[in-house]
Order: sequence, then structure tokens, then C-alpha cells
Amino acid sequence: MIDGRPLRNTTKRQSHGQIVVCLGCCCGRTDKGHPPVPVDWLKAEWKQRKLLKDVQLTISGCIGPCDASNAVLVFHGPDPVWLGGLYAQEHYQALLDWAVSCKETGILQPLPDILIPHQIERRFRQSELEAAAVA
Repeated sequence: MIDGRPLRNTTKRQSHGQIVVCLGCCCGRTDKGHPPVPVDWLKAEWKQRKLLKDVQLTISGCIGPCDASNAVLVFHGPDPVWLGGLYAQEHYQALLDWAVSCKETGILQPLPDILIPHQIERRFRQSELEAAAVA
């Protein structure tokens, strides 16, 4: 409670998911030898296809992990999916196609097969996991 009011833990807006695209210290930085991230194309496609209410697109600063160039975090279902090493337009096209499919069917769809090899496991220090469990 804050000032006697209960915390609001939900929103009115419901969506199938959210895609967070890293555009931070490494991702998309061609001047540092990383593949480009087609941010303008993604934004234009999301806007043209009116996808924001179905699958939120967020362009973010660094989300880590920096050793997995061009990282993307996909919230779909109870567990987020981390993707890394997205180096080709077809990877971003697959994300777009997934979002369109979720919108058109009205239900959450599995991520496209082309993205499966790009899934990464985020590793956290055991002491941090234990501390979070206690808190």
C-alpha cells in the first residue's frame, strides 16, 4: 500500500506480448563491428500494421547481454525469451511475422523456428538468485 491505497499490479491493456530490441552500447553499432538493427523498418512496420496494441515494440538502450550481439527480449507467456546474434533481416522479419500472426489469430503464437537457434540462456550468479528468493 502507498498512502493507504493498494498497489495496482495490473493494467487495463492486454496484449499478446512485447518485444524489447536492444540498441545500446553494442547492438546495432556497425561502427563497432556489429550487424545493424533495422529500427526504422521495425517501427514503420509496427505502425503500418497497427501492431502496438497486440505486441508492444520497445526500442531500448542496453539490455545486455553484450556478448550476444543484437539482443532481443521477447515477453510472450510466463517466461521471457532472450534472443541474441540476430544478424540478418530475416530474423527481424520473423519477429514481425510472429507479431502479425498473433494479431490475426487473436492468440499467442509460438516463436518462429528460425529464431530457436538464437535463444540464449541468461545466467545469473547463484548468490544473486538466493538473495532475490529471500527478498
